[in-house]
Amino acid sequence: MSDDPQRRRRGHAPGSVRTAAVRESVLALADEARSRLGHPARVVDLGGGSGVLAVPLGQAGHEVTVVDPSPDALASLGRRAREVGVSERITGLQGDSSVLADLVPAGGADLVCCHGVLEYVDDPAATVAAVAPVLAPGGVLSLVVAQRLGTVLARALAGRFAQAREVLEDPDGRWGADDPLPRRFDPDRMRELVTGAGLEVVHVQGVRLFADLVPAAFLDTEADRAALLDLEAAVAADPAAAVLGHVAAATHVVARKA
Repeated sequence: MSDDPQRRRRGHAPGSVRTAAVRESVLALADEARSRLGHPARVVDLGGGSGVLAVPLGQAGHEVTVVDPSPDALASLGRRAREVGVSERITGLQGDSSVLADLVPAGGADLVCCHGVLEYVDDPAATVAAVAPVLAPGGVLSLVVAQRLGTVLARALAGRFAQAREVLEDPDGRWGADDPLPRRFDPDRMRELVTGAGLEVVHVQGVRLFADLVPAAFLDTEADRAALLDLEAAVAADPAAAVLGHVAAATHVVARKA
């Protein structure tokens, strides 16, 4: 996601700031698996597209399989992997959760990432259930989804009060027919999906609490971006501030297979 002038005029924070916190969390999960297992983590990135997560994971020495329905995204993934010299660690496979069992053997993943996927699939519960058999014992699932209350706040701050009310009351957390997102989630719903698939919830955290709200004009320097990320991390680490996570733009759920 580029930081072009059009995006700046619309007030979006640079994409690197919006994705950095989750990327660092995923890299830490993969490194924990490597320490526990004594070898690089076997990572499956479901819906991983062009490799926003896969390429950094490959650079960190992990083995990554990206499963995505888009051949164009997979072609872009291949180019990016070659450019940074990690092609041998990254495999792109065309498909989705409905064929995941045919693409990845049972117990073949130490970490599965499913970020920005459940909003679009026909059946979120079936998608999470399809991931569980792929995880090895002790394996970890990283889920990131758009959060309903965060959108209520963002719409209200943008002066879209009727849309904010619609998101609050709509069962799928949408603001109307023009909303590009089919659904949004609350943390309790995510816990239900994860436990329903037989996984144990380890951690639930709101992410992008500030990054989606701060105008890009305030993030012109690396120092500004670093300070924003430090603030996000500090809020996430402070138990007294946990309530703020409910109005973040997204929810990051980490779950483990017993």
